[in-house]
Amino acid sequence: MDHEHVREVDPAVADALDGERDRQEQTLAMIASENHVSEAVLEAQGSVLTNKYAEGYPGGRYYAGCEYADEVEELAIERAKELWGAEHVNVQPHSGTQANQAVYYAVLDPGDKILSLDLNHGGHLSHGHPANFTGQIYEVEQYEVDADTGYIDYEGLREAAEEFEPDIIVSGYSAYPRTVDWEEIQAAADAVDAYHLADIAHITGLVAAGVHPSPVGVADFVTGSTHKTIRAGRGGIVLCDEQFADDIDKAVFPGGQGGPLMHNVAGKAVGFKEALDPSFDEYAQNVVDNADVLAETLQDHGFTLVSGGTDNHLVLVDLRDSHPDLPGGDAADALAAANIVLNGNTVPSETRSPFNPSGIRAGTAGLTTRGFDAAAIEEVGDLIHRVVDNVDSDDVIYEVGERVVELCEEHPLYE
Repeated sequence: MDHEHVREVDPAVADALDGERDRQEQTLAMIASENHVSEAVLEAQGSVLTNKYAEGYPGGRYYAGCEYADEVEELAIERAKELWGAEHVNVQPHSGTQANQAVYYAVLDPGDKILSLDLNHGGHLSHGHPANFTGQIYEVEQYEVDADTGYIDYEGLREAAEEFEPDIIVSGYSAYPRTVDWEEIQAAADAVDAYHLADIAHITGLVAAGVHPSPVGVADFVTGSTHKTIRAGRGGIVLCDEQFADDIDKAVFPGGQGGPLMHNVAGKAVGFKEALDPSFDEYAQNVVDNADVLAETLQDHGFTLVSGGTDNHLVLVDLRDSHPDLPGGDAADALAAANIVLNGNTVPSETRSPFNPSGIRAGTAGLTTRGFDAAAIEEVGDLIHRVVDNVDSDDVIYEVGERVVELCEEHPLYE
């Protein structure tokens, strides 16, 4: 990763790439939607497949010269089928959002109804937020988590479905730290004759490893990202039963995209192969175990966690109890200055702006990839507490930043 060819052509970009490599090496990547891929995935994503247009699907391309593109995409598809047990897989979506778009395009008409989790309660923009295309093309109502427990209010979801009569119910979330009961949501969808889309973007790898229940075979459609807990090439994926295969494929291409990013598909194929190794199951379990350690450590320091803990890879801290005058964005800025990179996040019953909300969200996927064990995660929790308690202290931020660099050196990213 010396970027010698880039440096010869474009020193400014080479400098930025070097800076980004150093930033990743010397900071803790705790944004819950981020991870570190292997050098093999990096190499596949930077491969000559970036040169190839391959509109269409294996065996049915619109251009010649796709024999190796076909081979790579077929490998990605077959490995995905094995990982998640799906009958049909489309690996071409450029992102999780475009995977969701494909499902909507396949089964909904403009003006149809979507029922999804409120963004402040852990949902996602592509599930119907008014700033997103979904909120502008479709009619959207939203369900919530229980205000007291922080868990999905399944009874409230059923009641909302019966009243709203949606065409599709969306489950799967971007800031929900608990196990999702897919069957309960499917029952609500069945009761109103709605489709069910399970968006597992954050937990794709946890589902593949069996450390979170799978919605495949339960929900009509399952979408996900391929670069978060699964650690494959950046992009999206759609899983469904064979009965929906043609509709989904047409919705991805030509419905929403042109030529696939074949170098990203190659990265997906390589990452999926890595995830089929038994060591990946151990990794995924460690991600969950580390998140539990982080949650307990933060609680021991007096932080309030939405739902009181975690079952997956992330913790969601509500700062209003422990630090009522500290918005989450300000806390994230102070932590970033100390080389701990996470994000401010909305929390249920949010009282602040989403641009500087009341919570912070932290994930353990990236640190676990680097080999952080329970003891190291506990120390990270201690460091987070120290910074959040002293956001105005340059000395504390400097000292924590120095310790973070030492931890990073003890757990090198790319040797």
